[in-house]
Amino acid sequence: MRRLMLLAPLLLFTAGCGVLQSAEDEGADAAREVARQAGDRLYGQRPRTAEEVGRSASGIDGVEVLRVTGTSTHDGDGVEVVIRTSGVAYKGWLSPEQVVVRRCFAVQVSPESEWDEDPRDVDCPDGPALTFPPLPAPPRLPYEELRAKLPRVPKDGRVDEAEVRRALAALDLPPAIHAEVKADGGRVGVLLSVEGNGFDAQDCLLARVVPGATEVWVPPRMQRMPGEGGCTVGNALDPSPSPH
Repeated sequence: MRRLMLLAPLLLFTAGCGVLQSAEDEGADAAREVARQAGDRLYGQRPRTAEEVGRSASGIDGVEVLRVTGTSTHDGDGVEVVIRTSGVAYKGWLSPEQVVVRRCFAVQVSPESEWDEDPRDVDCPDGPALTFPPLPAPPRLPYEELRAKLPRVPKDGRVDEAEVRRALAALDLPPAIHAEVKADGGRVGVLLSVEGNGFDAQDCLLARVVPGATEVWVPPRMQRMPGEGGCTVGNALDPSPSPH
């Protein structure tokens, strides 16, 4: 009995160390999952400079960018970003104690990168996290001006594509605004858009001129997400129903 009593503290100590190790492992796994999700956010085939990749990574919640190497995603091996992330776990039973684990990972961004790829564990570089100058604000899309300039066609009239194009030209749009016009079946659609970052909802403005109606609108945010096709001139001609 005395031997068991003497062993009891040792067993508790060993169990406590086991819980601590488990908590740190769980925290490290959670940090790795943040890095993996960051890699998914950076994934894509669109060519980007190293600065663009670094800026995008620095804007992801829970991610610090410590090093960026390479020149662009489509040059050589692409761009490698070393990021630091954190994971939280808990140790103990009666009074759980929070454990915060910080780890560094390397994320490769190139045409050869794979979706949902596991990041590579690396040593954290010395020094503070990198900062990137903000991008200039995109130009405002001229909603009211477009509504005022587009022609109104009577119900028994015919839409003139050239007149719609002249209305757009009169807006004197800045080069950063992409304009597209398309006629189909007696209707004319208009798209005004600015380049998105490939992750967030794109800014765009749609218009449609048909006999008896001239409409100008901004598609719902869901339709303006990458890959959803909301910011296209086809969506101006045949608008997709709003998501519920």
